Amino acid sequence: MAGDKDAAADAVFRMGQGVLAAQPFSQLLGAELHALVPGQVELQVPLRDALRQQNGFAHGGVVSYLADNALTFAGGTALHGSAVLTSEFKINYLRPAVGQRLIARARAVHAGKSQAVCVCEVFSVQDGQEKLCALAQGTIARVTDSSSKIVP
Repeated sequence: MAGDKDAAADAVFRMGQGVLAAQPFSQLLGAELHALVPGQVELQVPLRDALRQQNGFAHGGVVSYLADNALTFAGGTALHGSAVLTSEFKINYLRPAVGQRLIARARAVHAGKSQAVCVCEVFSVQDGQEKLCALAQGTIARVTDSSSKIVP
């Protein structure tokens, strides 16, 4: 029984790795999948100079990307791996993101038949210390066009 559970969890994680690898923008940013189970995800982006704004902080667009993609992975897996898109999200920037890495942890709060509502916390990591830098909430919608190749 435990072996089946481990195999299922491994399959979800491998599916997530494949989805992330198929996203050219995620590859450009260097996004990494660190954890994925149905309804929960951890994505990370190593910060490099090209991803910072003029004051040395992570660019808000990078923080926003990470929250959006994490919300979509959480929602997509909560909707059982359906093809999904973000239908809306909001983000609150709490402090400048400084350091060596960004971590986004998202989870589905509610999943229905056609959409999931998810929340995400984005942390910046400096010298091993995590600091909350943004909060986001979004609605992830199932794609109804059967010809779509879009997945979480």
